[in-house]
Parts: sequence; structure tokens; C-alpha cells
Amino acid sequence: MTRLIARDLTVRLGRREALSGVDLSLPAGRLVVVVGPNGAGKTTLLRALAGLAPPHRGAVLLDAVPVLSMPARERARAIAYLAQGGAIAWPIPVADVVALGRLPHGEAPDSLSAAGRDAVADAIAAVGLGGFETRSATALSGGERARVLLARALATRAPVLLVDEPIAALDPRHELIVLDVLRAQATAGTLVVAVMHNLTLAARYADAIVLLDRGRLTAHAAPAEVFTPDRLAESFGIEAHIAREAGGLVVVADRPLPDRSPGAGFPSD
Repeated sequence: MTRLIARDLTVRLGRREALSGVDLSLPAGRLVVVVGPNGAGKTTLLRALAGLAPPHRGAVLLDAVPVLSMPARERARAIAYLAQGGAIAWPIPVADVVALGRLPHGEAPDSLSAAGRDAVADAIAAVGLGGFETRSATALSGGERARVLLARALATRAPVLLVDEPIAALDPRHELIVLDVLRAQATAGTLVVAVMHNLTLAARYADAIVLLDRGRLTAHAAPAEVFTPDRLAESFGIEAHIAREAGGLVVVADRPLPDRSPGAGFPSD
């Protein structure tokens, strides 16, 4: 069974440590949501798990194999990564953008195998863009383009899917659609790791929450164990109301608490 492991993962950006001593073991078939305040190291963690931010200390392993030792194409087939704020620069059809997710398999948009065509069609349907295949990707709304890019990652059919703020540009309905897609991927056996800011949606959809604060792992457990008033006050500087309803936990930020010490945290994730 696929397992992604971080051991003593420490990443420096310049002279500062964006991540410090992070230990994680993430098995297949789970939707893991990474949360934390701005500058906590969330994006750095995803990039390190994908092999895009080489650690200063420690390692990332995929099924006991160091990720950085894997050939680039093999790693791209195993780990699909969707960065935040992705852009589509060229006016090409949606289906061709999604088909770029098959490049790690040696397939181009105009030379897809039968499996590749199925993967592209399934990915487009999964994100709710059926009928958009021939439309120019640059003519779509921001939220539609975000779903096209998610479909591109899905089309790889990698056993690990890393997505950074996948619902940031979406309206509430499409937030739920995308999270349903990620939930379905995890149920089907994919390890999905997603960075999110919406704590209620994270609590509703995640199997586990990874809480980062100032580059350190402060919790990795079920949502109800991580989202407590004390932890939210310590990490986010908020007084929060937490309720359990039929759909899961509801986390409401009631008011900000006084700032933590000056200069705490980092200027970016």
C-alpha cells in the first residue's frame, strides 16, 4: 500500500527554516488536509513532499524510496502536484490542457492511448466540466480554469495527489464539488493531501488534519482532536466556537486574540 513519509523534514528558504523537524506518515486512501496560519509552511510542506523543495535535513520517502532519488518521469507518475494560483497562458482546448496530465506516461494531447483518453474523459467529468472539452481554456472563468487544472492533475492517475488551495477561487457550490472529487479520490485508494484555509470544510471532509505553526508540526490527528479551542487560539490567534452537527464539525472564528510576539511566523507559506 502506498505510503508517503516525511522524516525529520527540515527545509530552509534562504537563512530561515520554513519547516523544522516534521515527521509524518501518510497512507493511501486518506484525505489529509494541511492547515495553519499564514506563513506556517503549508506550501513548503507540499512542495517538499512532491520533491520540489529539497530538504536541508531529513527526507521524504514514497514506499521506502527517497522521492529525490526517483527519476523525474517516474516521480511525476507517482505524485501529481497542483500548485496554488495556477495559470493557463495559451488559448488551447480544455481537453488538451487536461491531457497534459498524461505527459509523465509519455503521452501527448494528440497521441493519447486508450487508457489516456479514458483518464482525460474521467477527469473532465469528475470536475463537472463535461461539454467544455473544445472550449478555449483562456476563455473560461477563474473558477472554471481552476477546475481544468485540477482535472489535469487527476488525469495523471497518480497514487499520490497533492493540491495547494484547490478551492480558493471557487464559489460555494463548486467548493463542495471539488471537495467531493477529492473525497472520492481518497475513497478509491489515492492518498490526497490538500492545503486549505476553510476550517469547517477541512473538518467535514478530512480523514486527518495536519496542523502547522511557524514551520513545526503541532498536530496530526482526526479533525475533532485537532480543532479544539486551545489549539485554534494558540496557532491561529482566534477565539473559536466549535459545534458538532450532522455534517460534521463546524468551526466559527468568533474574534481575534491579541497578536502573538512581534515577528512570529514567516512572510509566506
